[in-house]
Amino acid sequence: MAIEAACHSHPWTLNTMSSCIGGRYFNLAAFNGDTMVGFYIGEKAGPDFTLMDICVAPSEQGKGIAKQLLNQFIEYGEQQNAENLFLEVRESNIPAIKLYENAGFIEMSVRKNYYPSDNPAKNGFEDAILMGMALGLNFQ
Repeated sequence: MAIEAACHSHPWTLNTMSSCIGGRYFNLAAFNGDTMVGFYIGEKAGPDFTLMDICVAPSEQGKGIAKQLLNQFIEYGEQQNAENLFLEVRESNIPAIKLYENAGFIEMSVRKNYYPSDNPAKNGFEDAILMGMALGLNFQ
């Protein structure tokens, strides 16, 4: 929970985190020695996988850990024969958007006023960008 709280302006609650263990959810953690420095939580919904949460401890950011976690999410989707991968990201999270674009995700749509925001210019909300990646397609 400490990494979650340090990474997000509106972190998940312990209840939310706990509800994403087992069943249709899967996760992976990154460690530096015995210390967890990052993780992701994914969800399987039919043939599609959704990246529900990904974060890296602020002291470990910029070291490629998020890229490694994201690549593992993509590889797991491929291994499990997922058809599509999806995620949502705050419009203000430019580093994450760049990470996702560099991995091959594309913007699919925008959910207006989706996330709570502390930015007064946003009237308490900001947009979510829905991104996706189709797996297993080979256009020649």
